Amino acid sequence: MIMDQAIVIGSLSVGLLILAIYIKNRGNNSHLRIDPQEAKRRLDKEKGIVLLDVRSQEEYIDSHIPKSISIPLSVLRQEASEKLPDKQITIFTYCRSGNRSRAAVKILLKQGYTNVFDLGGIVRWPFRTVSGK
Repeated sequence: MIMDQAIVIGSLSVGLLILAIYIKNRGNNSHLRIDPQEAKRRLDKEKGIVLLDVRSQEEYIDSHIPKSISIPLSVLRQEASEKLPDKQITIFTYCRSGNRSRAAVKILLKQGYTNVFDLGGIVRWPFRTVSGK
């Protein structure tokens, strides 16, 4: 009887621990972040990475990271599958401060993209930027 109670209490404790870890990590996309130095290293070394600017067209024209493409967050849901047909391609999203890029990662993951990383804001990009289309 005492042994059965100990097993039940132990099982409940493990279950609660697993539930607490799940709740803590639910919606945690920290593993989907990439810092500017790592992104730059990979962009210089690897072929085929898409650098996706999700700011407005005006912001993009004003200043953007070289070789990035512009799909504003406001139209990303509608245009992603047409402009980014390969759902396994590596995508680094960025915006001005990091809020829109984080939202873009969530949108792309929901649409079935599997290799999406949040670069955050261009304000944290310490490397060269360009202007124009």
